[in-house]
Amino acid sequence: MTSRERLETALRGGTPDRVPVSPFGWGHVNPDSAMGQRMLAELDMILCVGGGGNPFWGAQVDTTSSRDGDATTTIFHTPRGDLRTVHRRTSVTSATTEFLCRTPADLDLVRSLPHTPSGIAPREYHAWVDRAGDEAIVMVGLADAICWPAALFSPEDMCLCWADAPDELVAITNLAQQRLLPYVEALCQAGVRAFRIVGGEYATTQLGPRGFDALVAQQDRELCDLIKSYGGLAYWHNHGVVMPFLEQFKAVAPHAIDPFEAPPYGDCNLREAKRVLGDICLVGNLDDMEQYEQLPHDELRRLAAERLQAAGPTGFVLGGTASGTYTEVGAAGFLAVVEVAEAFRG
Repeated sequence: MTSRERLETALRGGTPDRVPVSPFGWGHVNPDSAMGQRMLAELDMILCVGGGGNPFWGAQVDTTSSRDGDATTTIFHTPRGDLRTVHRRTSVTSATTEFLCRTPADLDLVRSLPHTPSGIAPREYHAWVDRAGDEAIVMVGLADAICWPAALFSPEDMCLCWADAPDELVAITNLAQQRLLPYVEALCQAGVRAFRIVGGEYATTQLGPRGFDALVAQQDRELCDLIKSYGGLAYWHNHGVVMPFLEQFKAVAPHAIDPFEAPPYGDCNLREAKRVLGDICLVGNLDDMEQYEQLPHDELRRLAAERLQAAGPTGFVLGGTASGTYTEVGAAGFLAVVEVAEAFRG
């Protein structure tokens, strides 16, 4: 099998010629470097690109911005009043330090903004599909509906909104869903055949099972069903604690889920997760930074063999934690475990 065929088979719950060994994205490796070329040739790369536009805000929003040192202040001018957000960027990192919404009442201002649907721009997707050929699977990354309120509020204020005004949080999430579905359908009609959906962890890590049911479960199931109706691959992401949510994940019904961090970095029991999730493919279970990046290759191979025995040859991709932060050292770690996957027969 080619890498693309191997990944397609595993991610759709089948048994490929061997378990794929798959970093998520390039990390800090230049794809044009010698290491990047070796990764594309020897690993089973999962690559993710944008689809263009912003389905939640749309094509036109009335804003003004100003900069003071490392801080950029943006004012959103809505028919019902102004909202303000502040973002800081340093030489090391960047973060939002003042969020657009502070109380549920601020959502009324957000909803009052006119919305012109955003266009799509899948040129990068098609360019990478052509470039990677049979050596990788290329996906368009999607923020699901809960990602909009999670970006509007600070984590604390979103939790308070869920406690004090849950109907308001449901309403803004459902509005996001109404805007997201046509955007995704347009991408499907433009030939995109694989999507990676992020956002579920905003519920699992901050709001709990009831929050997941209200803000993720039905919305993401609709998203996966839409992608599947075009024959596309629905690949779903959820960092953090997973074991208490497995039945809820199963109801979302994606083809595959990542990254299933194992202890001490997460709580995943790989055998039990495989049992509960059935035909859904599991991706990950070794840590990009703590294991691929740091451990001797003999230890990595031992851990990889354990993971393969626990998961079996069907519906499993031996990956990382989708951190996007590994270097060429971590890439060499991924390469080191390929021989273990090649020798494994279940």
